[in-house]
Amino acid sequence: MTIAGTEVIAIVPAAGVGSRMQAACPKQYLLINGKTILEHAIAGLLAHPLINRVIVAITPEDPWFFTLPVASDPRVRWVPGGKERADSVLAGLQAATEANWALVHDAARPCLHADDLSRLLAITATSRIGGILAAPVRDTMKRAKPDNPAIAHTVEREALWHALTPQLFPLELLRNSLQRALREGATITDEASALEYCGYHPELIAGRSDNIKVTRPEDLALAAFYLTQLNNKESA
Repeated sequence: MTIAGTEVIAIVPAAGVGSRMQAACPKQYLLINGKTILEHAIAGLLAHPLINRVIVAITPEDPWFFTLPVASDPRVRWVPGGKERADSVLAGLQAATEANWALVHDAARPCLHADDLSRLLAITATSRIGGILAAPVRDTMKRAKPDNPAIAHTVEREALWHALTPQLFPLELLRNSLQRALREGATITDEASALEYCGYHPELIAGRSDNIKVTRPEDLALAAFYLTQLNNKESA
């Protein structure tokens, strides 16, 4: 369920270079099953009936985006991204003035499930703050010593969650929170952290743990496996 008249625009920050992938191109342009990771991420958003517009923030000198079929999709537009993720998201927000909710999704998360996206979007009917997809921590967590990789102590995993994307917030609230956090020099690791800095408490919406972010070379094969499983389920 969503509020009648709710306008959601999706923003995909894709200006990063993904140096940990050790690839010849940014990780969002690596191929899985014949399509780039970015194309899979965008397709997962546009498959939902509530999302009919996606803004992709890229570096102005990006030579890859404009070679993709998605670059000619009338539902997709691009804006120049910034040096940091928050700058790219802000650029997308500035171009999305006609929407009242902004949904931000990682360019390197190609395995988004429609059910997870629907559960997240449903909070527009009840929330004035928004929320994020997240997965409860299941592994034992260790904190390392600050000067070496030895264990300092075990971290209690109860009430710990892995933050995922998409993350969904009222557009104006997200824009104002990001601007304030940047202006005051706060550390912004994701969109939710900007709201937290400003005193808000976004909801945690349980999402699937296979909604992985492709960050390292070994993630590529895992994402390909999950995508195959997802496509087989949808075509069954």
